[in-house]
Amino acid sequence: MDNLESLVITRRLRVPVDTPHEAAPGWGEVAARQLDAALLSVGFTCSAALLERLSSLPGEEVVDLGARVVSVVRGLVGDHVQHNAYFVDFPRNVPDTLEFWAGMLHEALLDPVAADRLRGPALNLLELPDYGRYQHTYADLLAAHAELVPLAGDRVTVLDLGGSLRDEARELYFSLAGSEVPPAVEDLAALRALAAFCVASGTGHPERVPVRENRAVLNEVRLAAGLPLLVDTVTDVLRLACGLSGGDVTLAVPTRFRSFRRAERRALLRALDAVATPAGLGDVSRLRERWKRLGERLHPHEHPGFPRAARVFEVARGDLRVAGTGSRVEAALAAGRTAEAVELLENAPGALLRRLDHLLRTGSDERAVFEAVERAVTGASGRVLLSLREHMQNRLVPAAGRVFVNRHARAWTAPDLRPPLAGEVLTRVLAVLDAEIVRRLPDPGELVVDPDALDVALPLSAKAVSPGLGMLPRGSLSAVDGELLRFFVHWREARRRTDYDLSALMLDASYGSPEHVSWTNLANGFARYSGDLTEAPAPHGASEFIDIRLAESTRPIVIPQVNVFSGESFDEAAEAFFGYMTRDAAQEGMPFEPRTVRMKSDLRGSGQIALPLVFLRGDDGHWRVKWLHLYLRGYPQFNRVEDNRLTASLLVRSIVERDYLRVRHLVELWRAKGPSTGRHVTYIGFEASAAPPGARVHTPATLHEVIPA
Repeated sequence: MDNLESLVITRRLRVPVDTPHEAAPGWGEVAARQLDAALLSVGFTCSAALLERLSSLPGEEVVDLGARVVSVVRGLVGDHVQHNAYFVDFPRNVPDTLEFWAGMLHEALLDPVAADRLRGPALNLLELPDYGRYQHTYADLLAAHAELVPLAGDRVTVLDLGGSLRDEARELYFSLAGSEVPPAVEDLAALRALAAFCVASGTGHPERVPVRENRAVLNEVRLAAGLPLLVDTVTDVLRLACGLSGGDVTLAVPTRFRSFRRAERRALLRALDAVATPAGLGDVSRLRERWKRLGERLHPHEHPGFPRAARVFEVARGDLRVAGTGSRVEAALAAGRTAEAVELLENAPGALLRRLDHLLRTGSDERAVFEAVERAVTGASGRVLLSLREHMQNRLVPAAGRVFVNRHARAWTAPDLRPPLAGEVLTRVLAVLDAEIVRRLPDPGELVVDPDALDVALPLSAKAVSPGLGMLPRGSLSAVDGELLRFFVHWREARRRTDYDLSALMLDASYGSPEHVSWTNLANGFARYSGDLTEAPAPHGASEFIDIRLAESTRPIVIPQVNVFSGESFDEAAEAFFGYMTRDAAQEGMPFEPRTVRMKSDLRGSGQIALPLVFLRGDDGHWRVKWLHLYLRGYPQFNRVEDNRLTASLLVRSIVERDYLRVRHLVELWRAKGPSTGRHVTYIGFEASAAPPGARVHTPATLHEVIPA
């Protein structure tokens, strides 16, 4: 139950509260005010409605609930750990880089034991007795810094009153399950817990589960509860088998199947038999080896009542040949039979639209292609329409390069060698897409939009975005308020010594003239590094910071990055997260102050270099942040900002110059529908507390709900 409560608070910024009981006058109110004061210390506050409800509860209940709420929001903002810094006075008294290293070597040479370890052809920094380890306690850091003086610009996030935990869990369950957007791994884990709770408590089931990964997770719970499975393709059954084995339902990584109980085998084979049509068998060969491994566990020969299911494994073994639609399309295109390829793709509208750019470049009959597109748009998902819209609007202007990002947020670039598409062709395609999107958009009633939300990118995929505080989809833009920018990384190693390096790459407006701050260059005229830590043992781990005085920056592009220098990767560490703070220049305080944190999120993925976001100074002199959510492969170890600056700058430029589809475009389409006939209100903004009473609220956490079906 505590896990579900935590999910609701972090995902919805609402506190689930059941119906109040009779309480002694005053005690609940006092406890509620104490909770609000505790929340303010980490940048949160209770809404008036939440305070009123808490005041009506017994004081003991408020204290217990408050302890859980404070623990959750401290973790959300990154305040659940002690953030020490290598240089105790940071950002003051950061030494000159050469003086620092000379001093470290001098101290080491005065120690006979250390001097003996340093003998050899190469200098090992880890052998320096004082390097890379905290030389003071957290209490020493506290004593060296003044208390933060709260200012009006500090972040205050409002926690609103929620309904009962049962109702809040059901709403979050239906929102995640019904999303049109492929989920993050954290969303799948949340969905599994929510589905189990909601099925057990009888709160109902979502009518539509369009995303296959979500469907697989729900099918795990439904199978355990004896409910009908949501299956309409053979791959749905494969995903379910992977989930039941504790494997990857996205099918990105092969799964080692467990032994299934007889009832499970029958259920899987029955579901497979129902969808193994001749057309469906064409999908088997794409994942042939996994089907063969699954067949070894399901023993289809023991169940003669499911003959169509048995054919799936015959195809996987090669005993039965079935040509899939994809292979037939590829063969037609390779032979120059574009009309045949278009005819085949019309049976799969989404696939046709995904190949539209290729079809238009084959020199085929444009009229036939456009006619097929006009028929296909009515059968494709809203996410496919919006994704194609974004792709085509970026074909209007030649790109410096193409950026590719896989489902693990691993990114790479390549020259754009595609021939351009004619302007009139692109204009016609965009008009067809917009017309269909407008037709599908629900009536918003009175539409109220926070202007700051207009530049938030539409969440066409959530795979790369790890949930956290202030997270936005890749390509989103938001303002940076404050004179001092400070970003941070914290990590804690699980089994072996692990060294992460926080660095900053600074570039000019043409993405050249690189400058950096890292462990090899502790400071420049406007940036300072808190010092290098080379290990992060339990229980406290390690933290590193970089300060940027924005008004003094000689570079308009600042790219923070986290490099795995040695040890565990991001997905192996016990904990790893990144974030940034903003402050006024004269504002004192600790290196980490939760009230000034604007964004915090976990680091994950198999890449060795994380590029979370980029800070950009516009022609008006104002700074903005653009969200990247990218990882680079890097080297197995010893990654440094100096070695990856070319790759990083190319990737960042590709993201910065790409025209992402944003809330602004969806609002324009909504308003193109004409006057609304509904009396309700739809609000899109950053804070649910700013919405008009009774409005349908869409914040960044629920923006996936505006993607039309």
